[in-house]
Amino acid sequence: MKRIIINSLMLIAFPVCLMAQYKPIEKEKSKNDKKAEKKERVNKLIKQEEEGMLIFQKQNIFGFKLYSDGWAALYEKGIMKTVDKTTLFMAEFGEHKSNKEHKQPNVDQNGISFGNSFIYGKVNNFFFLKLGVGQSILLGGKGNKNGVAVSAIYGGGLSLGLLKPYYVKILDVNSKEQKIKYGENAVNDSLFLYGPFTGGAGVFKGFNEPKVKPGVFVKGALRFDYGKYNETVSAIEAGFNAEYYTSSMPIMAIVKAKKLFLNVFIAIEFGKRK
Repeated sequence: MKRIIINSLMLIAFPVCLMAQYKPIEKEKSKNDKKAEKKERVNKLIKQEEEGMLIFQKQNIFGFKLYSDGWAALYEKGIMKTVDKTTLFMAEFGEHKSNKEHKQPNVDQNGISFGNSFIYGKVNNFFFLKLGVGQSILLGGKGNKNGVAVSAIYGGGLSLGLLKPYYVKILDVNSKEQKIKYGENAVNDSLFLYGPFTGGAGVFKGFNEPKVKPGVFVKGALRFDYGKYNETVSAIEAGFNAEYYTSSMPIMAIVKAKKLFLNVFIAIEFGKRK
């Protein structure tokens, strides 16, 4: 009876021991597989990098943009989704101007300049703040570390237009100097257009009376990145932009105000990738 019990216990213990030995081997094998997969992924990325693909997790870009009707400072955050596609989060602050704007000095009858220069007929500074999302698609990677990567970029979002009244200095009927803006009354409007002027009222005059107008925008561009490969961004971007606002945005008294703004731009950009 004692022998039967011992044999039974041995029969139970044997497979348990085998299972105990097998599990660590299985875990060890699983770890090795994961290491091999990770190594394979890294090797694949290195190969793609050598072939000229832009490989990164995220990038931060700053820049300055020159529009056909103004200027803007920009910021862009990019998050890589696939080897050739990146999601972009974009922000811009800038100003649109009229092609009728001409800054002129204030001169007296003897041709002597005095006072600040001013823009005749300008009624508002048109600033804007744009927030949007988009996508970058890599069209051609760098053939080598000194090459140029070409990407197509498109996106859109919200645009807030800010109209700041433009003031000029004039001499009123009592020969006293006043700062006036357009649209207050018929007398001031006449003085605003015909003077006599003594100069501009200064950049900051009118910032306490802004009018905010909501709108939307879309953009499309090509980016040429010639920076040190995969670490820094040094690029030139060129493209088009369209903005539409819920109401007209008057810039000049002598030009009809409009809601739709179409323009082209070129930008200089710099940043880093991780």
